[in-house]
Amino acid sequence: AASLGGFPRVFPELYRATVAAGEQSGRLDTVLERLADYTEERDRLRQRVLGALLYPVVLTVMCLLIVGGLLTYVVPQVVAVFESGRNELPLLTRTLLAVSGFLQQYGLWLLLAVAAGALLFARWLRAESARRRVDRWLLGAPLVGRLLRSLNAARFTRTFSILTGSAVPALEGLRIAGEVIGNLPMREAVAAAADRVREGAPIGRSLGASGLFPPMTVHLISSGELSGRLEEMLGRAADSEERQLDGLLTALVGLLGPLLIVLMGVFVLLIVFAMLQPIFEMNTLVR
Repeated sequence: AASLGGFPRVFPELYRATVAAGEQSGRLDTVLERLADYTEERDRLRQRVLGALLYPVVLTVMCLLIVGGLLTYVVPQVVAVFESGRNELPLLTRTLLAVSGFLQQYGLWLLLAVAAGALLFARWLRAESARRRVDRWLLGAPLVGRLLRSLNAARFTRTFSILTGSAVPALEGLRIAGEVIGNLPMREAVAAAADRVREGAPIGRSLGASGLFPPMTVHLISSGELSGRLEEMLGRAADSEERQLDGLLTALVGLLGPLLIVLMGVFVLLIVFAMLQPIFEMNTLVR
């Protein structure tokens, strides 16, 4: 553990504390095997989340590229044929031409402005108060908040389980497990719970006081404390939250995919109708 401590960027505190407990208890082989299982499970969870979000992101980018290409290159060439006539173009066609002209003239500046805004937002998030505000707002979002709660609760309980099973003291394990939580209000809730536990309060009740952790997770932790099977119940809580996360991600992908396709279809339909409307009016005038 002391040797691993010389490379903190490679071996996080979780690994160092777990290996130290394994060395002191004489169960280093068991501890290392649990660490390997924990790392594999964490990687599988990360891959599931990234795999579920990849399809909507790619589909969104493709939709933006298709609609942007139609507005920038296709629409001006087609509608320019009707601009030579004396008849006034329909409102929808004129609106489409205005949007197309704006993108042609200021499209590059718009992309630069979006990139600059994203950079400024990222720098603003470096401040702890700003990040806390954004994280708390995300927790209150209807679907994103449930995803973040399940993801962070699964990380926390899985980490706390491996620490508890490796004979790491409960208070130290609670502190280390809180560090793996990415959401700042939930991480601070774990730190506040550790202070209550230090004063003699139960872990489950201390975590539930914040109202940020899922009720099932709090219930399983409390049950594990009362029955003396905290490690087992922490593992069950992690499994439960990972199942919830899988279900939410599946529903999200199943909803966003068709929604984005329909949205792109509506945009393409408006573009096509705006280009065909002058032809329809021309035919009406001829008749």
